[in-house]
Amino acid sequence: MSVETLTFGCRLNAYESEVMKAEAEKAGLSGALIVNTCAVTAEAVRQAKQAIRKARREAPGRQIIVTGCAAQTAPRDFADMAEVDLVLGNADKMKAQSYAPMAFGVKLNDKVQVNDIMAVREQAGHLIEGMDGRARAFVQVQNGCDHRCTFCIIPYGRGPSRSVPMGAVVEQMKTLVGNGYRELVLTGVDITSYGADLPGQPSLGKLVQAILRHIPDLPRLRISSIDSIEADDALYDALASDRRLMPHLHLSLQAGDDLILKRMKRRHLRADTLEFVGRVRALRPDVVFGADIIAGFPTETEAMFENSLSIVTEADLTYLHVFPYSPREGTPAARMPQVSRRVGRERAARLRALGEQQYNRFCESRIGQVEAVLVERDGMGRTEQFVPIAVPGHAPGELVAVRAVAVAATGLVGEPIRNAA
Repeated sequence: MSVETLTFGCRLNAYESEVMKAEAEKAGLSGALIVNTCAVTAEAVRQAKQAIRKARREAPGRQIIVTGCAAQTAPRDFADMAEVDLVLGNADKMKAQSYAPMAFGVKLNDKVQVNDIMAVREQAGHLIEGMDGRARAFVQVQNGCDHRCTFCIIPYGRGPSRSVPMGAVVEQMKTLVGNGYRELVLTGVDITSYGADLPGQPSLGKLVQAILRHIPDLPRLRISSIDSIEADDALYDALASDRRLMPHLHLSLQAGDDLILKRMKRRHLRADTLEFVGRVRALRPDVVFGADIIAGFPTETEAMFENSLSIVTEADLTYLHVFPYSPREGTPAARMPQVSRRVGRERAARLRALGEQQYNRFCESRIGQVEAVLVERDGMGRTEQFVPIAVPGHAPGELVAVRAVAVAATGLVGEPIRNAA
């Protein structure tokens, strides 16, 4: 029996789950479930624990290994669950030898195998042949974070920022393109800090330019969440000069009010975000933006929240990823005066409603436009701006041109372009 993974959280976790599955099977493990957790919110942790209990009920004799950021930051919380056989830290979860004791029935003195993530200083490039069930593949270029936003527990789960050498990234991507992947996504914890720890300190923009230059057969390159204040001139140049870099950027925005941003210990202000989106749009008019926003951050007044609402329309954001603030033990924000959870949930609902309006308005603006679509599964694909679109009659992995003819529940409906050359 193959190893199964259950993944919570970010795109980086999705990539790492593929690596863990391969490494665990290389060690001889079979039939186990690896749960890759997320620590961003208390709700993410709750969902992981619920899934672990469910997995044990459905398969009483199955080995369950728990890893990921929540396991790294609170290992005993998972070790105390009777359903869990092993808790594995982030530093060791992608090493075959970490799974060998489970594969060969070796009795461990302690089911918590979590080392000091802050001592990790290098990031290996892990070669994967592809990603199960996806037409696109994620490529990890960076891990960890050197910043200390007051709300965030992730640096304590991921450790210091460390980058995969540029040559290893390019070789990984060449392999994936050779295996038929038409779109690759650069991912990490803080990818705009890429290269600061490498010889010569190459930037994210320099990495993007190298990928596009050295892999001419790559049809589409996409970037995951970025910290716009760290965008470098090479990244702007790549957006302006190469259409293979997709016109969709997701911003680590978090708030639209300057005082809240300072209390979050973010490095940008409201004006910086507006300047960034304006500069990118001048270079690439077809670009769309998404953003993470936290509602109900400690000390947030209604007027401060209104600034977060208004930046959505001022920056013309298309996608919103909204979190009601969740206090994480050990972070400075958890010790600040708290906004009631009811107010936080209400504000999050208002943000999501505005986000739906923005998204629907963008979809309506695409009616009649010809869209370049990567088909992800039978009958469904994504446009360059990442909008889901129905494209009946095409197989996963195909790149097709269709005309958007209607708005659907989740995105667009496309029809073939007749008499296309």
